[in-house]
Amino acid sequence: MQHFLLSSAAVSLSIDDVASMSDAAVRRLVRQMRWPDTNGKPICPRCDHDRIYEMASGRLKCAACRRLFSETSGTILHNRKLPLRTILMAIFLWTNGAKGVAALHMRRDLSISYKSAFVLLHKLREAIGDARDDLKVGGVVEIDAAYVGGHIRPPNIGREGRRPAVRSRKQCVLTMVERGGSTINLIVDGETTEAVMAAVGRHVQPGSTIVADEHAAYNALHARYTVHRINHRWEYARGDVNTNAAESTHSRLRRSENGIHHRICGPYLGNYAHEMAYRGDRRRCPNGDVFRELGEMALMHPVSRVWTGRWQARPDGKQGDRKVDIRPLIWTPLEPFEPWRWAA
Repeated sequence: MQHFLLSSAAVSLSIDDVASMSDAAVRRLVRQMRWPDTNGKPICPRCDHDRIYEMASGRLKCAACRRLFSETSGTILHNRKLPLRTILMAIFLWTNGAKGVAALHMRRDLSISYKSAFVLLHKLREAIGDARDDLKVGGVVEIDAAYVGGHIRPPNIGREGRRPAVRSRKQCVLTMVERGGSTINLIVDGETTEAVMAAVGRHVQPGSTIVADEHAAYNALHARYTVHRINHRWEYARGDVNTNAAESTHSRLRRSENGIHHRICGPYLGNYAHEMAYRGDRRRCPNGDVFRELGEMALMHPVSRVWTGRWQARPDGKQGDRKVDIRPLIWTPLEPFEPWRWAA
């Protein structure tokens, strides 16, 4: 059986289609993503009036409240500095990344700063996570947990004596997968009965059938749901009783961490978990449809309170850098690269 990504149905949009669009076509596409109900006709974000004028500068003006705005005003891309074409190409690169796309990779592809790529990718992840916050699953639901986002440093005996093992900073990702349906990834304090019951009560519909492993945290589910258990000490599948879909989601998240991002910080693990759940649900959709859906989620999401402007908000609500210092990640050459020297 041919893999979906090798079929012609997987490719309905190419990077050349986005890069060769005219400025008018770019604005038309962005407006269709922002206002899909009116087929791209602008609506004032302040008073919801539909009588809008386009200024010579390209900005829009409401005839009712006289407010000037743009296609990204009031969205998660508010106060943008990047051109609309660059944003669309970034969304396309995100869409085509089977296991994700790194900010350093996008920085080189689009010739933008690392900060711009880092923040733009996290804004897309925030839009995905908020759009899936109230998602519910039903029918046959597989539940499993994995610990992601850290590294256990083993003990070592060197010349200066024995170094003890460093405690792992891994976080618990609880996964709920509806067979033939959606995937939900949640960050919980641990694989405990309280965390499992709270997550299942919020996201799993009543009357569903749950498939879980032998962990004691799932024992309390028998009182509310029909639960089938599989003991991984002796078997991995017993007919339809297995958690293979949930474990595949964990494998996809680990491959994204090890092969693409290499390091996922604790505060951001939830964003990456939501991203990989969304990628898993859309793995058999044409890339053009995913591109359009992701653009609509970003342009219909309100202004972010975490990612303000081009970087992160400070704890006091003002704009400024916090938490992450990217200076060790940026390589600055000692002298400028001059390709004509290698022309011969």
